Amino acid sequence: MLEWLKRLAWKAGIRQKRIAGSNPALSAHCTSSVEGYVNKQINRTRKVLIINLKNQRTMKRFLASIALMGLLAVGFTNAVVAQVDSTGVAPEQTETTAPVTNDDNVVVTEGGFHQALKTKFIEGGPEFMATIAITLILGLAFALERIIYLNLADNNNEKFLRDIEGYLDRGDVEGAKTLARNTRGPVASIAYQALLRIDQGLDVVERSIVSYGGVQAGLLEKNLSWITLFIAMAPSLGFLGTVVGMVQAFDAIEQAGDISPTVVAGGMKVALITTIGGLIVALILQVFYNYLLSKYEGILNRMEDSSISLVDYIVKYNVKYRNL
Repeated sequence: MLEWLKRLAWKAGIRQKRIAGSNPALSAHCTSSVEGYVNKQINRTRKVLIINLKNQRTMKRFLASIALMGLLAVGFTNAVVAQVDSTGVAPEQTETTAPVTNDDNVVVTEGGFHQALKTKFIEGGPEFMATIAITLILGLAFALERIIYLNLADNNNEKFLRDIEGYLDRGDVEGAKTLARNTRGPVASIAYQALLRIDQGLDVVERSIVSYGGVQAGLLEKNLSWITLFIAMAPSLGFLGTVVGMVQAFDAIEQAGDISPTVVAGGMKVALITTIGGLIVALILQVFYNYLLSKYEGILNRMEDSSISLVDYIVKYNVKYRNL
């Protein structure tokens, strides 16, 4: 962009030199106009570069957070496996139970939900359960990113359109452009593109609204496909653990030469726990996906309604000030 501006300034300088010999006053006017235009384009380019730099820094922090969460998950898995290897038994077997003094055969288990979750994580097999946990972490990370983006994109469109209508009623197109450029959201971006082409006819304005509306819809839908991927992956990983657990159960039966509940229980436990884990992760991500989908469709509907209102305002402006 800066190179293009330099070339534009150089060409303008050549033209100015050609004019200088014939009309010095016109030459001075052209020089000031070119300098003002070039400075304006340079300032706009600097603003765009600063915004892109801020977005890159935000994305780097987001990716670093995801990497940190993944490392914590892997470290938790390794710590659990090390605990099992050092004790030789699962934490569930070392828990102490205190029988209640009443006549019912009810026992109270110590440790709470966290201990029970860790125990089931170990019993399901750290290899499969760790992959399911990583799937949950990545899916939640993408869901959180989309929630933030869609909430920032969903602003007060009614007030923005009223302000645009006020500027166009007064014939202040530049003020409307400035307002659209400084406002966040897809509706403001579409309005800015339409206002840039307001002098090129209503057909050009409508085509620009349709084209840039498709671009904004793609930005809103970005990364939703990754969430659907993790929703499909979580049960698949659980079913894979189920198949592996069944294979382990049959291997244990073959080695023991006897079909007994004790022999089959280990492999069946792995099969069932991994399936439960995968289904729970899929259900959690499905809830977030449905929320994001409803949010996306709502913003898309408001974009279409705002685009129709914007075209009406431009038609009124053309009739009032351009006699079209």
